[in-house]
Amino acid sequence: MRAFLLLLPFVAIPGPAQSEAERMAADYFRAETARLARRALADVRSLDDWKSRREAYRAEMREMLGLEPLPPKTDLKATLTGRLETGAFVVEKIHFQSLPGLYVTGSLYLPKRASGRAPAILYLCGHARVFTGGVAYGNKTAYQHHPAWFAEHGYVAFIIDTLDLGEIEGEHHGTFRRGWWWWPTRGYTPAGVETWNAVRALDYLTSRPEVDPARIGVTGRSGGGAYTWFLAAVDDRPSVLVPVAGITDLTNHVVDGCIEGHCDCMYPVNTYGWDFTLLAALAAPRPLLLANSDADRIFPLDGVVRVHRELERIYRLYDARAKLGLFIAPGPHSDTQELQLASFRWMNRWLSHDDGPVAEVAEKRFTPEALKVFGALPADAINTRIHDTFVPAAAAPAVPTTHEAWEALAARWRRALREKVTNNVTALDPERLEPKVVPGAPRLIAFSPDPSYRLEAALVTAAAAPAAPRSLRVRVGGPVSGASANSAVLVVYPRGTGATAWPEAKDVQIRRRFLLLGRSLELVQALDVRAALLAALRSVPELSGARITLEASGPMCPVALFAALEEERIAELVLENPPASFAGGSFPNALRILDLPQALALVLPRAVTIRGSERAAWEWTVQAAQVAGGTVSFK
Repeated sequence: MRAFLLLLPFVAIPGPAQSEAERMAADYFRAETARLARRALADVRSLDDWKSRREAYRAEMREMLGLEPLPPKTDLKATLTGRLETGAFVVEKIHFQSLPGLYVTGSLYLPKRASGRAPAILYLCGHARVFTGGVAYGNKTAYQHHPAWFAEHGYVAFIIDTLDLGEIEGEHHGTFRRGWWWWPTRGYTPAGVETWNAVRALDYLTSRPEVDPARIGVTGRSGGGAYTWFLAAVDDRPSVLVPVAGITDLTNHVVDGCIEGHCDCMYPVNTYGWDFTLLAALAAPRPLLLANSDADRIFPLDGVVRVHRELERIYRLYDARAKLGLFIAPGPHSDTQELQLASFRWMNRWLSHDDGPVAEVAEKRFTPEALKVFGALPADAINTRIHDTFVPAAAAPAVPTTHEAWEALAARWRRALREKVTNNVTALDPERLEPKVVPGAPRLIAFSPDPSYRLEAALVTAAAAPAAPRSLRVRVGGPVSGASANSAVLVVYPRGTGATAWPEAKDVQIRRRFLLLGRSLELVQALDVRAALLAALRSVPELSGARITLEASGPMCPVALFAALEEERIAELVLENPPASFAGGSFPNALRILDLPQALALVLPRAVTIRGSERAAWEWTVQAAQVAGGTVSFK
């Protein structure tokens, strides 16, 4: 099998056969997406406004790509493995290491007729798998006609393979296909690797004596279009940009369901709650052409036009409106000649000062086998496991030896969690809970943690219970049992569970929507737990004096932990068979700060009880209790 372009189907939310659970999820995504869209660039009213924020925005984007601080620029160890020649240009087959052991394969197209330093093009590939007889040839072979055209017209052109579709096949589908929710928990996205590889490709390109470093264009389509945006956001060296079918706004991705057609490499870890209009604005005021098809299902035209409208406002602030273009071609998500010619002409206009028509189309010249860089793959390559090391996880520090030192460390951690992990979760508004008690056995307490959701919690009391129970056990996710004469049990079913569970087939893509909004399902479920407790206390006055214990089991344990961190009325946290690390769930950026044993210590000096787990996994928490106060019990 030769080359083909990957076009993954998506199922939009809302859909024609929606359940009530899906409808509430759709309403939530619609409201939260609109809120982020309104916020993006809302405070930019003048060029001074924009310039005063631009560097901070760039730092945020680097962080959301896992590139803050930037990795060290180690020796590229660029290696030439072969040459091909045509009448108009020479192709050098090259590999370099963007980090030690992270190999990038590519083709450098050198024009024969160039005199002096020539303008250069970095071409970033989209998703095309070229695989024959168990051998990967890289997507540089599928897109070879682009750099070939540029070389025929006097440009130096460098095309590089992507991580997952290169000669050494890495991974782009951690959350999409693998269930690796630890990627965002670690703060990792393959978009960061692709951006870093592009930065280092620019390092190589500008080191070549044939290249004019002041005239560098960057382009690519689909995934390559997205990487063009990311590269422009973190690097000023690209002087002209043509991202083709590489961007649309959050409304298309989240509300209209386009996220279901994209793997993880298309998205940063959205720590700061950006819409993509803000990413796009970081390209200004460089010459920029947005190119797209009018029937592209994964980059729909309406979203592209909205992005362009916001971009136009920023370019006008620079008095650079002539440097912004929008080209729309007929057709689906495809590498059409119309899109190619528009890209070629834009690069000619701004890099070669040639605004004439472009007649020649791009053609492929070589077989995939001819462009292969490696004869044998290097044994020291880390491409297949770069996700393990690209964003370092925080190491557990030594347990503080004094109460003052513990308080200082705990304050730093709490602040970091609120700034980097839970910051995009909508604040709980007690006035909007609208609790309502439905009599019965058990009593149901209906409440609204946010305007889109109506949830229920079950309040269980013993038949002979006193009017005011001494204790209230709040159980996340059931079962509805365990009330005694002196205690009541509140069973909470957060969104995505119980009556609000959506079909299992849609679970992955719904979870990815939460992540794209800069939060996770689990973090929002922690809000639901807090809202249920507050609704119960407000609507059932006899609970007001009860000692509150929060209980959870298995995957719901971290949810309960985050609820307890924000709700000081919880006197005890009981975890049954808890995971020993955040890596099993989705808690964006948490592992860049601390892991679950350290987070659990933040509950202290309140009581902590752990059931069904060995003490050894929680030794850090136990030692912290000796300094922070409180108890950690095992049963």
